[in-house]
Amino acid sequence: MQHHTSKSLIFILALLVIFCPLGIDLYLPAFVDMQNALAVSEAKIQQTVSIYMLAVGLGQLIAGPLADKYGRKPIALSGVSLFMIGAALATVVDTWESVMFARVLQGLGACATFVSAFAVVRDSFGNKGSGQMITYLNGIVCFIPALAPILGAWLTVEFGWRSNFAFLFVFAVFGLILLFFIFKETKPEDSIYNGHILDFRRFGSMFSSPKFMFNASITMVCMSAMLVFVVGAPGWIMSHLNLPMADFTFWFALNAFISIVSSFVAPQFIKRHSRRALQFGLTLFCSAGAIILMLPQITAAYYMLPMYLASIGFAFTIGAAAGNALAEFPKQAGTASALIGLMQMSGAGLLAVLTQPLGLTAPLQLALHLCMGLPFLMLLFSKHRQALHSAN
Repeated sequence: MQHHTSKSLIFILALLVIFCPLGIDLYLPAFVDMQNALAVSEAKIQQTVSIYMLAVGLGQLIAGPLADKYGRKPIALSGVSLFMIGAALATVVDTWESVMFARVLQGLGACATFVSAFAVVRDSFGNKGSGQMITYLNGIVCFIPALAPILGAWLTVEFGWRSNFAFLFVFAVFGLILLFFIFKETKPEDSIYNGHILDFRRFGSMFSSPKFMFNASITMVCMSAMLVFVVGAPGWIMSHLNLPMADFTFWFALNAFISIVSSFVAPQFIKRHSRRALQFGLTLFCSAGAIILMLPQITAAYYMLPMYLASIGFAFTIGAAAGNALAEFPKQAGTASALIGLMQMSGAGLLAVLTQPLGLTAPLQLALHLCMGLPFLMLLFSKHRQALHSAN
């Protein structure tokens, strides 16, 4: 029975975490068509990603505590419903403002599925297995950037840009039905839930924990580099280097494949030695930034090959850092997951937006974000490392 349960549980977790990246990666190839159809600038279309990320992050402050109060299943179901309504809306509206509103709804929906998934991981896999499971889920999430843009490009060419949102609507309908019948509640009996939903004092113990803040900040910096890459790569490869969409798809899919493999190798290593995994991951991450700065950005290979190094680094870093941050708060898994999620999504989105006015080329902006990991890497080799990240 346990074996069967764990299989259906992993299926549910995979389904829950897919919503968030799918809401970004599917419609990337449709940017130009949307720009023309809605008669707005490229920057405004890019904002449909930013507003989504912001909603995913900020919504977690409410979704996390709600998951601790009412359970993981009701929050997951509500999230998928919101995502579905947002997708339906984006399929039919014809102004940029309405699309932005629809994206906020989708972001709030995706954040609820995200929070539920990470709380379920903490409930079901405990302290030891959480980092490992988070990395496996990250591997599943990595499939999305590989497959979604290919599907999105086909949908856009065959049926127009709205078909991307129609697909998201149908996906959400199926997700809702599956969750309703298969998902079993995992909220522990002794789950701590205090007071008012909007009482942010519950995050106080997390903000005052150096270990939590150090590790959560690492996930934020790493995520910002990934976001800058995803939003900047299509324009750099297809517009700046004048390469066809097929080339972009090839480089992107190869990156996703490397990420997937890394995400299945990393957990074994993280389980045995979390800090060494983090040191290794961040070293690769920062090295990738340095390599991009040294190479002349005249071919796609000079941009993408260092990025492959960063993707391997990301797999080792994110699992080790998130697992170590969550380990501090076993009784407040929903709330702790929410704060990590907020930093990882809204924090990363904010960091990416802050470096935009610098007017850097896509490779330079990416290198800057990759190198933001350096102070953390130095601390991990300093005498404070034990206080900031426990070894196992």
